[in-house]
Amino acid sequence: MGVGMKGRWARRYRRRTEASKSPISSRVGFKYRHGMQENTEHDLEDTEDRKTVIITGASRGIGHYTARLFLERGWNIITCSRDEAPEACKREPKWTCHIPTDLGDVASVENFIKEAKEALDGGPLHALINNAGMSPKTPYKERLGILNGDLDAWHDVFELNFFAPLRLSRGFASSLRKGKGAIVNITSIAGHFIHPFAGSAYSISKTALSGLTREMANEFAELDVRVNAVAPGEIETEMVGPEYDLLIPRIPLQRMGTPGDVAGTVFYLCSDDSRYVTGTEIWVTGGQHLF
Repeated sequence: MGVGMKGRWARRYRRRTEASKSPISSRVGFKYRHGMQENTEHDLEDTEDRKTVIITGASRGIGHYTARLFLERGWNIITCSRDEAPEACKREPKWTCHIPTDLGDVASVENFIKEAKEALDGGPLHALINNAGMSPKTPYKERLGILNGDLDAWHDVFELNFFAPLRLSRGFASSLRKGKGAIVNITSIAGHFIHPFAGSAYSISKTALSGLTREMANEFAELDVRVNAVAPGEIETEMVGPEYDLLIPRIPLQRMGTPGDVAGTVFYLCSDDSRYVTGTEIWVTGGQHLF
């Protein structure tokens, strides 16, 4: 991944590359420029003033769109997913830092926290977005339910959808405190209502994440860190199959949402516009949650 860096982050990167030759130097590219469009009002002249966000599950869907929105608004981003960053992002001179990570594996999560903190180099973290999630199917192509599927698969779902956000929030607590930051957990409408396609394992893990958000908001307030959640409805991503079209008549706005609909709400919860908002879960469902 290319360089093209300015200011403090460039000096830190060169120092680690030349002195330590650490693994992060070979796997992490620090790439900065001003926004996705030139001369926007969100452009920042000095990377010293830029805020930093960590986004999980950023290689596709909601996470990827959210990462691009934060880049557009002039933030430094640190991302992770099981996959490498998409080729288009590797060519994108504004992409900051991507660390391939399996958030369902405890050791991998701990390594991500370590490497991300090295990237921060003792500096503040202004936002953590726990977006990564999974809803696997059984060998018979069914979503995991209570009466079907292996219980080990349930454990895998909870490890990624619930425990990973908990581990990451704990691991970055001190960095978030320095930045007076915000945590946003991506929950789901399926965590509040019976959903015909989501599966019980996924739905219950999101219910748990909603509860975790409330408890985190209470405890992280002592650190001056806000914690909120965004609950999407039917969003057009890779997780959505053709059968989801049957749900559109149940949506008052008569359409599925887009990743951008979710990303904009996430950004609001990380911005100064929501500086007195914590412990809240915002619906992004087109009104589907009303019924």
